Amino acid sequence: MQFEFTPRVLALRAELLKFMDEHVYPNEKRREEELAANARAGRPYAELPMMAGLKAKARERGLWNLFLPESEHGPGLTNVEYAPLCEIMGRRYWCAEIFNCSAPDTGNMEVLARYGTKAQQERWLTPLLAGEIRSSFAMTEPEVASSDATNIRCSIRREGDEYVINGRKWYITGAMNERCEIFVLMGKTDPDNADRHKQQSMVLVPKNTPGITIVRDMQLLGMYDPPFGHPEIVFDNVRVPVENILLGEGRGFEIAQGRLGPGRIHHCMRAIGMAEAALEMMCQRLVSRVAFHKPLSEQGVWRERIAESRMLIEQSRWMVLNAAYRMDTVGNKVAAKEIAMIKVLTPNNCVKVIDWAMQAFGAMGLSQDTLLTHFYAYERHLRVADGPDEVHRNAIAKQELAAYQ
Repeated sequence: MQFEFTPRVLALRAELLKFMDEHVYPNEKRREEELAANARAGRPYAELPMMAGLKAKARERGLWNLFLPESEHGPGLTNVEYAPLCEIMGRRYWCAEIFNCSAPDTGNMEVLARYGTKAQQERWLTPLLAGEIRSSFAMTEPEVASSDATNIRCSIRREGDEYVINGRKWYITGAMNERCEIFVLMGKTDPDNADRHKQQSMVLVPKNTPGITIVRDMQLLGMYDPPFGHPEIVFDNVRVPVENILLGEGRGFEIAQGRLGPGRIHHCMRAIGMAEAALEMMCQRLVSRVAFHKPLSEQGVWRERIAESRMLIEQSRWMVLNAAYRMDTVGNKVAAKEIAMIKVLTPNNCVKVIDWAMQAFGAMGLSQDTLLTHFYAYERHLRVADGPDEVHRNAIAKQELAAYQ
């Protein structure tokens, strides 16, 4: 099995690397300054002024909607082709938005492209593809173990030509952003159905609908994440037209499984990019820092960690490419085991690399003077987001045992 880059991917990769060097890395300080300015102005979740210009440049250079496979809306890359590009974007956790390739918009756009009606696509998919608005995916709930999607309590009850929604959600990524206009919400339309996988549905809920209250923004490891945010939200008798249902009542679990597969592998691709960036920072630090009369890079413990970091990254990359290949050749459902394996392996491997990089920087590694604390928070949360490690390990074991039972 070979994962050689196609000429098209080589060209896109070269263009993306050039874009990162010209427009992403040089704008990191400006981004921090604009975040601070927005906070002082009382609008921490407003779009940063620099983003519109960067998005226009990315679009002009053909670096737009790269995540969409087989689509007239983008280059139509396969998962294997997208993997090296998504990894590059992951080197700076915030920059995927520049290319309209950031979660949760990517997953929501795929849902609308696959399952949305023509009217739903015209109203929501078109502006999302153009980068004119943002979206959120409202699934996780504080009162139940949302790792089992059948536990979800949020009620979606039909009354005439409307659905009435009642429930509480949290860690709804991107929902604080001022440009977020639509939620893809999962709840129960038929809680008494004997088939617990047919109880759930997904419905489109405009953010400005009466009855929606943002209770608070949630922190990740003690940090807020403007301009995106991950809030707790109450839906109190929120009414939307029945036309806002996706695919039909009882199809929510099915849609969720289709949505989360690509989302999981995209997270893993970006995670590898972060780990590469962390290893680069670590090596630069170790060759320049002297302790006990010699550079840290000459001390055995650090050489072991450098070697181990390279092996962990390569292990993750090849596993992700294999999962991508399986998704491309046999489909997401058949490739479920491979997706589950990388969802466990990659965050665990990459968070170890980042932790060692933080250790190499000493006190600075725990401060705001490097990106490592942000990297760590992102990687650590991936061990819970889109299904915790324990759930994926159980799924892997069940598939392995199936042949023996």
